[in-house]
Amino acid sequence: MRALAIPVKSLGYAKSRLASVLSELERAALTLAMFEDVLDVAGSLDGWEAWVVTPDETVIEIAMARHVHAIIEERPSLGAAIQQVEDEAVARTAEALAIVPADMPMLTVPALTAALHTLGPVVIAPSADERGTNLLLRRPPTVIPSRFGVDSFRRHLQIAAERELPIAVVEREELAFDVDEAGDILTVLRAGPPGRTVEVCRQLDVAGRLGVRA
Repeated sequence: MRALAIPVKSLGYAKSRLASVLSELERAALTLAMFEDVLDVAGSLDGWEAWVVTPDETVIEIAMARHVHAIIEERPSLGAAIQQVEDEAVARTAEALAIVPADMPMLTVPALTAALHTLGPVVIAPSADERGTNLLLRRPPTVIPSRFGVDSFRRHLQIAAERELPIAVVEREELAFDVDEAGDILTVLRAGPPGRTVEVCRQLDVAGRLGVRA
């Protein structure tokens, strides 16, 4: 069994850096839209089981309605949530575990499929600034510990090197892009694939609020 896990934080705390543009409820709506778009991609993969780990009841309900394996986050940190996923992957004797964030609206099935088919015990896709990690694939799930957070890309590379493990770096725009700043939403409106994220951004008139014609 191979698992692809999507961590989702509590909607009340999601995307705080967009607070100058969107209200708390609007940020929650955007987060849900991005999550469902990522889940659409994850659910389209052959041979992979989609998992969701979150403390949020709404996210849990969406996952269960789609018959996706939902893990209720027990401790409020990304590291703790991923540890739960790793523990479950080990308990279920998963041969591979991939972690993908929920805020990647440019993600496509071909891009993710290509990354997951990349050979090696550790496969990683950096964020656009090459500081964060937008995909971490491990075969087996605990071949290296996860170190998500600030400068996680460098830390994952360092850990793999210390263990003398080959590491494959996948550099694709669809995997590198995530939404953190208001300008990222404009990028989604201009170049994003059709989906819930684009629809929600249009409904919220983010471009208009920023004085930009999308």
